[in-house]
Amino acid sequence: MEFFLCLLGMLMIVEGLPYFAFPERMKSWLQKIFEMPDEALRKFGFIIMLIGLFIVYLGKS
Repeated sequence: MEFFLCLLGMLMIVEGLPYFAFPERMKSWLQKIFEMPDEALRKFGFIIMLIGLFIVYLGKS
């Protein structure tokens, strides 16, 4: 459980960093995301999940 909480905290740091460092740019990026079709977002999300799975696999090896 301790490892999970540490991992969750690190994820929140990485996710929050762009909003803290570049708030104006993040607003424009979010606007572009809202304009993307659902299918493109699904493909993008799937690719990101595969990359994350690969990174976890490398970390466990």
